Amino acid sequence: MASISVHIPVAIILLAGGLLACFLGYRLLRILLAVYGFVAGVIVATLFVDQLETWLAVLATIAGGLVGMLLAIAAYLAGVAVFGAAIGAFVVNVAWRPETTEPNVWLVLGVCLAGALVALALRHYVIMVGTSFGGAWTALIGGLALAGNSEAVAAASGDVQQVYPLVPASTQKEFAIAWFVLGGIALFVQLRWGRGRARRLKE
Repeated sequence: MASISVHIPVAIILLAGGLLACFLGYRLLRILLAVYGFVAGVIVATLFVDQLETWLAVLATIAGGLVGMLLAIAAYLAGVAVFGAAIGAFVVNVAWRPETTEPNVWLVLGVCLAGALVALALRHYVIMVGTSFGGAWTALIGGLALAGNSEAVAAASGDVQQVYPLVPASTQKEFAIAWFVLGGIALFVQLRWGRGRARRLKE
């Protein structure tokens, strides 16, 4: 019981953060990236301004925050591109027919590049899908960890290989079904909100 209680705060954070990512991921992503990037930049900048005059230290700190914000946004775009490339590589490996040979490396690279470009072009949909299913997975881990599920408690402690999709779905069928259902509902909500916002902007 004591070992489980240690994970309760982590599980609560995972549950709450996962639900926010599920249903508000696209709406909150840019704000969170900007805020966290700025804060991280300020923290790093303060490590190097001890010897500067006050006004220079203030300017350097603000500049560090702005750089951190830009890096966070750049990392977000890079993450979207990598996600698209990974999907492209996955599709090539699934669709490749010959079982005795590997797909041509140039074919894989070409599809990965195309996937990255498509993901960047459709990044708001990619973000919605990623935050919906990523948030659903996180929320389920948090909820099950609160309920005392041993695999979820282990995952909340950092051993994510204890739960689907890093284990066969046959051993965690209920988790897989719940993940797809919650992720699908969250994606539907985010898409509906996105279409509603687009209509309001046109009016």
